[in-house]
Amino acid sequence: MFMGEYQHNIDAKGRVIVPARFREELGERFVVTKGLDKCLFVYPLKEWSRLEEKLKVLPLTSADARKFVRYFFAGAIECEVDTQGRIVLPQNLRAYASLEKHIVSIGVAERVEIWNKDKWETYNDEENFVDNELAAKMAEFGI
Repeated sequence: MFMGEYQHNIDAKGRVIVPARFREELGERFVVTKGLDKCLFVYPLKEWSRLEEKLKVLPLTSADARKFVRYFFAGAIECEVDTQGRIVLPQNLRAYASLEKHIVSIGVAERVEIWNKDKWETYNDEENFVDNELAAKMAEFGI
């Protein structure tokens, strides 16, 4: 399970360090794709396969399902960690998530998310980030 928050930089070539704790669970190769909330989602291959199976059974006749599947697959790339613990993020993914210099990697259970540092701080610092209303909604899911 992924958890924690790590701040680091992305260089001019799009290289970013994958935190050691995340590398252990991600393995040598993993998938990075466009996430929700303008961040990137990073999945170990096993978890990506599970997601892929769920997406493949969505009805082809549903425009929303087709759009959602395209969104995840078109933005996806398989990455491999180099000897210095870095991956190269392609320009299209960096642009999507506004990754320029300072970034934050966070663990979110089965995946890692990569955020623009300023966007993460704004998102994370919103008043009542996890408030009673949100907690009540999560209770509907048995949390």
